This record gives sequence, structure tokens and C-alpha cells, in this order.
Amino acid sequence: MSQLPPFPLSRPRRLRQNPGIRAMVRETTLTCNDFIYPLFVRHGKGVQAEIPSMPGQYQWSADKLPAEAKSIAKLGIPAVILFGIPAGKDPVGLENFAPDGIIQQAIRAIKQAVPELVVITDVCLCEYTEHGHCGLLNLPDSPHYQPHLPEGFVLNDPTLDVLGKVAVSHAEAGADIVAPSGMMDGMVQAIRIALDAASFGHIPILSYAVKYASAFYGPFREAAEGAPKFGDRSSHQMDPANSREALREAAIDVAEGADMLMVKPALPYLDIIRQTRDAFPELPLAAYNVSGEYSMLKAAAQRGWMDERRVVLETLTAIKRAGADLIITYHAKDAARWLAG
Repeated sequence: MSQLPPFPLSRPRRLRQNPGIRAMVRETTLTCNDFIYPLFVRHGKGVQAEIPSMPGQYQWSADKLPAEAKSIAKLGIPAVILFGIPAGKDPVGLENFAPDGIIQQAIRAIKQAVPELVVITDVCLCEYTEHGHCGLLNLPDSPHYQPHLPEGFVLNDPTLDVLGKVAVSHAEAGADIVAPSGMMDGMVQAIRIALDAASFGHIPILSYAVKYASAFYGPFREAAEGAPKFGDRSSHQMDPANSREALREAAIDVAEGADMLMVKPALPYLDIIRQTRDAFPELPLAAYNVSGEYSMLKAAAQRGWMDERRVVLETLTAIKRAGADLIITYHAKDAARWLAG
């Protein structure tokens, strides 16, 4: 920083004295175009079930999505990301790539109602498998069983084939972007190869490149009904203590063909968002303002402890200021209304 003259020549308050001047010199601008709104979808008819730990968020049936999609688009929010709750679960998660799976139904319903709304799909196994883990497990009755590995170990390479099938199935249904979130080694490359082989070379991959094994995911696991039945996800999600590893993960995904990167969660990892932005300035960067972050602010606001509007907009501005181009946030609809005045 250049040498600045001392007081009284330097008076930074001159540029803060009224709203007009403050707006003119504002360094970070938050707009509706920054937002991606998450939606949880499930089977049934007429379902709009509020999620207890996430006030204002719902599980939707496909027939209710057209009206919701129209309301999202009317607010100026350009994109949604979908998470599915299947009718049944199994060791592989077969509904994940079934033509009539819940996500496939949801994509078609949204694109028919609001073609211009960008539909992103989460590509992972955890919500669809009976064990709730992000990959196939090493079990004695599995065709992929490897006796030298512990029973219940998450198998990386056999999972890649399933992730490729899921991504292709979502693209066939009309998804605009696929977002692999399982933190399997090689997942971006496997999905890129699968999409290209199926003539979906135009579909971008938004990689959950930097996803931490965070305690902030608790409400999401209730919403998506995808909590692991045993153990945790520390064998594939990142240690919260690590930052250099984040840049390594992102670099690998870029080399494998990721079109966009993501850091998840957002608020406890603003430093990681900044480091990732600086290391990869050429790629769009998303940050996921996750369920626990949302629920904390909601709970405090409901108790009158904080001004919800001000604290949410401050939070989202901080995420963008740290370097995110896009913010996946459950606050998107409220924030869009507030930004509109």
C-alpha cells in the first residue's frame, strides 16, 4: 500500500458521510445474479413439507415445482440446484440414474415451466444408498469386494462408474450443469468422459472441489434424508484444519476438466475461498452457504437477537468479497426481495 498522509489530511470518513457517496465507492456489489437456490425434491403429489431445522425451506413434490420455479425466476434468481429424496434406497442407489427418478422428474418439470432457469444437479450417492455414504461400500456380498480393505470402506474407483451414469442421466433429463459432490478421487475426469461419450460435451461440470468434513451440514442431512447410517465421511471429505490441501484438490479438478469450482461450507472457510480465487482466477468460483449457516441465522433472527435482513446481506456480501462469483444459499429468495428494495 502506498504511503498515505496522516490525519488531518487523511479523513476516510469523508467517503462515508451519506448513502450516495457510500454507494459510489462501494467495492463489492451483491446482486440476484450471484445466487443459486437449493431445492429438495421427493415423490408424491401436492407435497410442500417444511423442514423443521431449516425454517422457510421445504421438500417439494415434482408437481409443485413449476409454480416454485416461476416464483424463483420472477425474483431474478438465475439458477437452482436439486437434491433428491428417492422412493427407496439400495446399496448402489439405482434411482439416482433411473429415467423416472425423482431428480429426472424434477428437471423436466422445471425446464418445461421455466426453460430459462438454469438447473444444476447434485451428483452423489449418499441420498440414494441405504448406508448413506457417498460411494459404494466394501462389503462381502458386493461384486466389488476387496478382502484386503476394511469392511465398509468407501470404494473410490468402482464409484466413478456410477457417478458417470448419474451425470449422463441428469443431462438426458435436461440438466444444464452437473455438480459432483462426493469428493471421490477422479470424479471430474470420470464424469467428463461419460458425458462426452454420451454426446453431452456441452454440459459444464461444477465441481465440489473443496468440500470439508464439516459439522455445519446437520440440517441438510435432515432435509435430504441422507445421513450416514454408521461412521462419518472423513475418509473422503477434507479435514477442516487444512488449506494447502484445498488448493491441491482444486488443481486436480481443473486438470481433469472442471468448468467451475466450489468451496463448501462458506463462512468458516472465507480464507479458503480467497486462496482458491487467487490460485484459479480464470474459473468461476462458487461457495455454498450451507444449511447450518442458514439455520443459525434463522434461529437467532426468530428470537429477535439479530436483524435478519441486515445480517443475511452482510453475510452474503462477505462471501462475495472473499472471492466467490456465485453463492449457493437458502437465503436467496429473501435476499433477492431485500435487494429489490
